[in-house]
Amino acid sequence: FPVTIPVAEIRNRIGDAEIILTNKTPLNREMLKSCPNLKYIGVLATGFNVVDTAAAAEQNIVVTNIPTYGTTAVAQFAFALILELCHHVGEHASSVETGDWSNCEDFCYWNYPLVELAGKTLGIIGFGRIGQATAKIAVAFGMDVLAYDLFCSDEIMKNDGVEPVSSVEQLYAQSDIVSLHIPATPETKQSINA
Repeated sequence: FPVTIPVAEIRNRIGDAEIILTNKTPLNREMLKSCPNLKYIGVLATGFNVVDTAAAAEQNIVVTNIPTYGTTAVAQFAFALILELCHHVGEHASSVETGDWSNCEDFCYWNYPLVELAGKTLGIIGFGRIGQATAKIAVAFGMDVLAYDLFCSDEIMKNDGVEPVSSVEQLYAQSDIVSLHIPATPETKQSINA
C-alpha cells in the first residue's frame, strides 16, 4: 500500500487508543502487534484491504467498513468509464474544439468508431451492492447482463434482470465488457491477467 505517513508516525498517532477510525492507512501485522490496546478499527471506506484482517482477528480486533459508502457513485463511475471506451468523449470533444469537425467534408464526423451499448453484454464479477447498482444502469442502457458471484443467489440476480453464470470463464467468453465489483483480497488479486 502506498504509505503517505511514515510508519513511526502512524504508530505514534494510534498511541494507546482502543478505537481508531482510518482510511488509506496501511495497518499490517507488525503495526497491529505494536498496538496492544487496540480493540476496534473502523475503515471509513467500502474496502478494508489496508488492514491485515487475519492479524487483527488473531488479536481480537474488530474491523469494520462502510459497505454502502459510494455505491451509486462507483456504479456511475463504472459507466462513465464504459461510455468513455465506447465514445471517446474526451478525445472527440478535443478534436471538435481544434476544428476537425468543422473541417470535415462529411456532416457525420467521428474520430473513433462509436459503439452503442444496447444489445451488448456486460459481465459483472461480484454482485453485491455496487454490482447490482451497475447492473441496473446496464439494463437501462438496453444491455444484456451476466453476473458471477460466489455468494449471491441466482434468484436475486434473475430478479434484477440478470443472467447468472456458473464460472468466470463463461462470463469472459460471453461478455463484450467485464466490470469487476469484488473486494481486493489475496484470492481476488490478479483476477484479470494474461
